[in-house]
Amino acid sequence: MTKLISPRIFFESGDILDFSQLLVDDVFQLLGSSLKERIAAILKELGVTDSPVIHGQVHPQAIIEGPVYIAEGAVVGPTAYIQGPTYIGPKAEVRHGAFIRGTAIIGEKAVVGHTTEVKGSIFGRDAKAGHFAYVGDSILGDRVNLGAGTKLANLKLRGDEVKVKHPDTGDLTASGLRKLGAILGHDSQTGCNAVLSPGTMLLPKTAVLPCVHFHGTLTKGFAK
Repeated sequence: MTKLISPRIFFESGDILDFSQLLVDDVFQLLGSSLKERIAAILKELGVTDSPVIHGQVHPQAIIEGPVYIAEGAVVGPTAYIQGPTYIGPKAEVRHGAFIRGTAIIGEKAVVGHTTEVKGSIFGRDAKAGHFAYVGDSILGDRVNLGAGTKLANLKLRGDEVKVKHPDTGDLTASGLRKLGAILGHDSQTGCNAVLSPGTMLLPKTAVLPCVHFHGTLTKGFAK
């Protein structure tokens, strides 16, 4: 039997955005089709149907399409493009030219920066991908920071299921996902132009240094 990987290893309580829908036993249940279902439940609770519900500040040159909730205090910059289903939390920033391709939760005070692309992902509180990043099918815990140009790759060249290195045993563990980027625990970070291969996991307070290509599970310290 495949050993589960608890979200609590990465996110303390296992509920990084205070949504009861995110309480699960296996971290991979936070992504893929499960994430889409959970976002749909969140948006329904907030009264969002097929059209955006906007309480924040959206620049006239931004494009918002489909079921999108933008909370009070959030700011969306010029030429940003946000597709639903997406939740943008209080005081979050979606900066000039950012592209959110749907199925995304952007937490309180999180930042999706200039020309950063996000799809199928969760940003915790104060998580930042400030400049030229790609975040696909990934989770950024609270206060995670991605250096400029960081890429979280989400698809293997062969296109088959992504397996990960279990943080407790080191064994290869099935994720059940064909598309899986990276799981970054609270307070972890990457340097500029770091590339994380599909299925990479960083435990809390770890780091990948600039211009490093990393694949695997980093349980402590930094990868260089």
